[in-house]
Amino acid sequence: MHSTYTSEELQEAHKQIASALHKTKEVLKTFLAKENPDRYKSQITLAKRRIQAFEIALALIDEQSK
Repeated sequence: MHSTYTSEELQEAHKQIASALHKTKEVLKTFLAKENPDRYKSQITLAKRRIQAFEIALALIDEQSK
């Protein structure tokens, strides 16, 4: 595992994760807006877990960038 990352690597990782986070939030909104959201319970759970993971990753990148 690579423990030291350049500023550029951290910035690019942040950019990519932020983009994935935004897209996942949009997917979650779409599932929640469906006529019967209970039908999509597993997809909703997965999206929520991914959102949390992306938010944690962004926080850790921000911490590492200081």
